[in-house]
Amino acid sequence: MTTRSKLVLVRHGETEGNVARILDTQVPGLPLTERGVAQAKAFGAGLLHPPQVLVSSDALRARQTAGHIEAATGTIAQVLDGLFEVQVGELHGRSDPEAHAMFQRIYRGWHLGELDARAPGGESGRDVLARILPVLAGLREEFLSGADEGDVLVVNHGAAMRLVGKALAGVAPPFTTNNHLDNTETIELLPTDDGGWECLRWGRFTPPFTVQAEPSADDPMG
Repeated sequence: MTTRSKLVLVRHGETEGNVARILDTQVPGLPLTERGVAQAKAFGAGLLHPPQVLVSSDALRARQTAGHIEAATGTIAQVLDGLFEVQVGELHGRSDPEAHAMFQRIYRGWHLGELDARAPGGESGRDVLARILPVLAGLREEFLSGADEGDVLVVNHGAAMRLVGKALAGVAPPFTTNNHLDNTETIELLPTDDGGWECLRWGRFTPPFTVQAEPSADDPMG
């Protein structure tokens, strides 16, 4: 292994949209709640070492979370294009069971290889991966291809993170679709010598990722 530094995908802190289970995906989106601020501060304070690099999506909740991590660690936060949440089109702003059921049906299909499905006016799974994976590849090339200089933290969003974790490290459904990420939980990816990634952590779980769980009633994204 050429490096022990990791790519750490961090879900942002809690928002009112998460509490109300609103499909809130458009940028800039809702801000952090007081609890979300506390979560972000606690995450930053709990890091054993400052990250080498700290970036976030341009959504307000992600920028605010990264800002609190910056304050705790001293690592300057930067915004990168392309890291925002899955865009759900006409489902944006809805919290009704029908909207959730439609999104979950499409989203689970992506994890099964049906990447061209999309909500009306929204993105396909292929669209999501096409904008996020090149950003992460660039971060790997610039910061994770040499000596162990520290982790790369990317503050982003739950649904996008789980799809990316599945695509990069081969973590398989139904684990990826049933085990949602709580606010400020992480997916930790270690670069491998063959150009791939090994998933070291998915929220509170470590390999092997075989936990059997029913689909969660928690907010599905954000």
